[in-house]
Amino acid sequence: MVERKKALLGEIISEFIKTAHPVSSHKIAERGNFDLSSATIRNEMMDLEKEGYIYQSHPSAGRAPTEKGYQFYIKNFIEEKKLAAKKCQRLSETVNKFRDPNEEMMKNLAKVLAELSEEAVFVGFSQNNVYYTGLTNVFRQPEFIEPDLIYHMAEIVDHLDEVITKIFSEIDENIKVMVGKNNPFGEHCSAILTRYQFGSKEPGMVGIIGPMRMFYEDNIALLRETKSLISKADKLL
Repeated sequence: MVERKKALLGEIISEFIKTAHPVSSHKIAERGNFDLSSATIRNEMMDLEKEGYIYQSHPSAGRAPTEKGYQFYIKNFIEEKKLAAKKCQRLSETVNKFRDPNEEMMKNLAKVLAELSEEAVFVGFSQNNVYYTGLTNVFRQPEFIEPDLIYHMAEIVDHLDEVITKIFSEIDENIKVMVGKNNPFGEHCSAILTRYQFGSKEPGMVGIIGPMRMFYEDNIALLRETKSLISKADKLL
């Protein structure tokens, strides 16, 4: 993909993530980040639509990212971001309330992660022991206005332990982003997952789940900081 078109796609997806509204060529031109007319931007957007990166729900609407578009965005635009000091402090204070890392600490961390990310969060203490919180955050998102999507998500949550068992071996120490059909939590969702471990105990897994339209850099930074704090707490034992 040529650089101009790549940059335009990044701009469209970034704007859609922020606003949850389809993005028009006029809106992109108005922002002034491209020295292009609205008509030229519209033609480029038509090309991106033909290539499957964005779609238009009806002729008078702007464009929104497809699953392919989000995957391209994550691969090409996501950079390591430093977590805001206030968020670091919230996570650190939560860990410091406990003498040693344990399930109760992870449940408290999950609640804080759900609050800070405004998404759902789960902790798999083992393949058959799962805790989750923040579902109301997900159901508030405009993507979940359709009852069928809420039902599908609720069905997945009802079988969350089975989902965790299936993917447990696929998740390692690195942070993994799973989008759409590649994501076992539902084709309309994304999940950001990683493993953690307390000493010689069985490893666990923690993840942030939400619609594909999520703030990936922020949520990756939240999980990275959480992993770091857990590791530091474990080393103090």
